[in-house]
Amino acid sequence: MISSERSGPVAREAYPFILGSAFATVIIAVLGLYVLALFFLLFTSFVCLFFRDPERVIPGKEGIVVSPADGKVVEVSVVQDSDFAAEKILKISIFMSIFNVHVNRIPDDGTVTDVNYYPGKFFSANLDKASKNNERNAVSLEISRGRKLIVVQVAGLIARRIICKIRKGDRLSRGDRFGMICFGSRLDVYLPPDTVPAVSVGDKVLAGTSILGDLS
Repeated sequence: MISSERSGPVAREAYPFILGSAFATVIIAVLGLYVLALFFLLFTSFVCLFFRDPERVIPGKEGIVVSPADGKVVEVSVVQDSDFAAEKILKISIFMSIFNVHVNRIPDDGTVTDVNYYPGKFFSANLDKASKNNERNAVSLEISRGRKLIVVQVAGLIARRIICKIRKGDRLSRGDRFGMICFGSRLDVYLPPDTVPAVSVGDKVLAGTSILGDLS
C-alpha cells in the first residue's frame, strides 16, 4: 500500500526541476545576465506553482466516487467497446490545463487489479481522440461489491511524462495520491453503467474532493 502523505507544499517530483532551475538562476545572475536570470526566476516560480500539492478533505459517504484530478469535465457519456471493456460503461473525462494541480488521486477504496501502459501520440488532451491515440496509463481497481473502475492517465500535447506509483495488488483508499502527469493532460474514468453521474460537461472538479458519481 502506498502512502498518501505529501512530501511538502509541492510534489516530490518537482524537486529536480526546482533545484535545477534555481541553480541556473543563481549562476546566470552571478554572470551578470540579469534579464535572463529574471526569466529563470519566473520559470522556477511557475514550476513551484505547477507542482503544488494541497491537502484535500476527502468525502466519506458510502457508494460515491471522487474525481482523480483537478480540471474541467469534458465528457460524460456511456460508451461501448472501449479499449477497457466490451460492455457499456460510463466514461467521465477531465481535462487538466497547465494551471491545475496535477497530483492524481484514487476515486474510491479498492485493490489494484492491473496497471497497463500504452505508448501513443501527443494530441491535445482536450480532444476526444486523445483517449484512444495518446500515450496513456490505465489503472484498474476492484471496489466494493465486486465492482470495478478504471482510471486512465492520458498524456497531452505538452505532457511527456506519466508518473504512476502503484502496482498490482496495492490496497488503496479513496483520495490516496497515486501519481501525476507533467504539464497539461487528461484523466478518463470508466465506471459501471448504472453509476449516477454527479457532474456535467463544463463542470470544474477537484481531485479527491469533487464527487463524480454515485454507485449506491
